[in-house]
Amino acid sequence: VESSAEMEVINEIAGRTGCRAAVALRINPNVEAHTIRHITTGTDENKFGIRIGELESVTSLLPGLENIDYRGIHFHIGSQITDLHVYRNLCSRVNEIWQWLTDRGLEPDDINVGGGLGISYDEPDRFPSFADYFDVFREHLDRKIRSTISFELGRSLTAGCGSLISRVLFVKPGAGETFLILDAGMTDLLRPALYHAYHRIENLSSVLPAKKYTVAGPICETTDTFGKFISLPETGRGDLIAIRSAGAYREVMAMRYNMRSLPPSVFSDQAVGNDLRH
Repeated sequence: VESSAEMEVINEIAGRTGCRAAVALRINPNVEAHTIRHITTGTDENKFGIRIGELESVTSLLPGLENIDYRGIHFHIGSQITDLHVYRNLCSRVNEIWQWLTDRGLEPDDINVGGGLGISYDEPDRFPSFADYFDVFREHLDRKIRSTISFELGRSLTAGCGSLISRVLFVKPGAGETFLILDAGMTDLLRPALYHAYHRIENLSSVLPAKKYTVAGPICETTDTFGKFISLPETGRGDLIAIRSAGAYREVMAMRYNMRSLPPSVFSDQAVGNDLRH
């Protein structure tokens, strides 16, 4: 639950449908994630969660909401976090909030610390250090906490499992750069256009000497660009291009803008996929 207003709406709907709604309070801990500002979610300036200064007023509503079953608390400070020290700061805030709630008879059954563990987009075959990540919580969460601790490890598990494979339609000289126009565009992988996210780009066809290219799609938007001045082997029409680390967010953010078709997906546990889904 993100706010007192949302909690009251849930209470009303649950009462109308004759049930009790189990909820966790999403708390904004005001912890800086040191990531892309577009995916920072846990500071006071963000729209997400209940600010610490609002906790007392929000929790005071719980006894009067007969259709709400308070179960726990939730945090999510941002995505693509590579500085693990950030999670130490989160643990300190979790400890403080857990103690505050427990002192008021509101000890949570579950504490969800969210996710956000980042990956290396520069080295897509390198796995995140899951052991170091969990060690931070093991070492810095208060040992008195008896709640179940939950994690949401999305991107770090799935991003490296997928690549967007595209074919070069045209090599187009520009005034100050050479464009590779792909048959894939921002409708197939939105992150670079949405918040200038970086994905490693590789040519799977060429072993020629390297040249610099701006890699773009065919869509009628200037932001339909995957990367500028990318060093690739000399590239020609028909070459296959892999845009790496696309296993997180690519497919769920895909769209049909410009009357585009959604690309099929190939799934396999083998080196070569043979299961095509349209």
